[in-house]
Amino acid sequence: MQKIINPGREDWKKLTERPTAEAVSLNDIVNTVFAEIKRDGDKALKKFSLLFDKAAMESFAVSRQAIDEAFEKVPEDLRAAIQLAKNNIEKFHAAQIENGKVIETTKGVSCWRESRGIETVGIYIPGGTAPLFSTVLMLGIPAKLAGCKNIVLCTPPAKDGSINPVILFVANLVGINSVFSVGGIQAIGAMTFGTESIPKVDKIFGPGNQYVTAAKQVAQNFGVAIDMPAGPSEVLIIADNACEPAFVAADLLSQAEHGTDSQVILLSDNEAVADKILSDLEQQLQALPRREIAEKALGNSKSIVLENISECVEFSNMYAPEHLILAVNHARNLIPQITKAGSVFLGNYSCESAGDYASGTNHTLPTNGYARSYSGVSIDSFVTKITFQELTKEGIRNIGPAIELMAEAEHLLGHKNAVTLRLMNED
Repeated sequence: MQKIINPGREDWKKLTERPTAEAVSLNDIVNTVFAEIKRDGDKALKKFSLLFDKAAMESFAVSRQAIDEAFEKVPEDLRAAIQLAKNNIEKFHAAQIENGKVIETTKGVSCWRESRGIETVGIYIPGGTAPLFSTVLMLGIPAKLAGCKNIVLCTPPAKDGSINPVILFVANLVGINSVFSVGGIQAIGAMTFGTESIPKVDKIFGPGNQYVTAAKQVAQNFGVAIDMPAGPSEVLIIADNACEPAFVAADLLSQAEHGTDSQVILLSDNEAVADKILSDLEQQLQALPRREIAEKALGNSKSIVLENISECVEFSNMYAPEHLILAVNHARNLIPQITKAGSVFLGNYSCESAGDYASGTNHTLPTNGYARSYSGVSIDSFVTKITFQELTKEGIRNIGPAIELMAEAEHLLGHKNAVTLRLMNED
């Protein structure tokens, strides 16, 4: 990790930049793949699965038999752990369901709002070096609670075309039956246009690498909504002398091992504390099975010492991290100052891994600074909200004259007439 001591404020913006591939290059690749999928459907998917995933696919739909057989391939203790996580995620997300409240804005004028589950949603689950079966919980559970009728799950196949059995087990556990072994740009393209095998969806969810993120953004040009631009994982940790350096080091590595394009940031008001954390990080890194991946991510990462914790929070808000850990004394006191973050973890025992798996909050979060304008996935992500209004004769009498005046002032006499006729009918 690059060590930086008391940088000037004029350098902060540069320090918040993420490592990214050239956007133009990414979009060129995405547009090429999308064009072929739109034209050739499954034929193009087979081509790109072989090219990108080295998998020769005859079909993409995962059979009911394969899903059922996955149960026995998952150890009992892991099944129990997943069930615990499922219970907590359901509890947290079920509490987000709105019960429509009727508001009488004026006597005789009632307004309210109701939610409807998006009919067909697509869920992308990263595979490859880290098959994220936990993301099936994070996306499948709120989709089911929201009332989405059709849930399409796409995930990259292994070279033999198979899917990690834990992904299949979790999909079945949360009630997802439409599972397809296709990954990367081609999976996003398939859900955008629909193919002979894979349905077109209304909205696409799920994290991924920079190629998947770019593909999701391009999908919006074809009328498909997305959850957010969720790209490579990242964490920013603010630590003072109240932190446990070994804990902080472990949290930094837990994100660095996600992928070579991940980034971790350490902020502290104490150089000695930062140095102890980095020393512990080096020791823990040697024993990490994904050491090579973590080392490359650490090459994109920084340890920055600032004047005080208030400056650390200010820098964090400028960075707008996906995950923010406050390993500081009286962490709750800093909450009002936090304005831009995907998910926040308070104190020495609130490791980011808890949010990734089992605390109950959602781990599909905005990265790359998008926490400035996007929220993490919730029940609201899977619904549309429809407003309703009902006016009685008394209601139109009470607000009708105001509507007439406003409509006439905008030269929309048809609007005015729609009210006038009703008011005349009152006489």
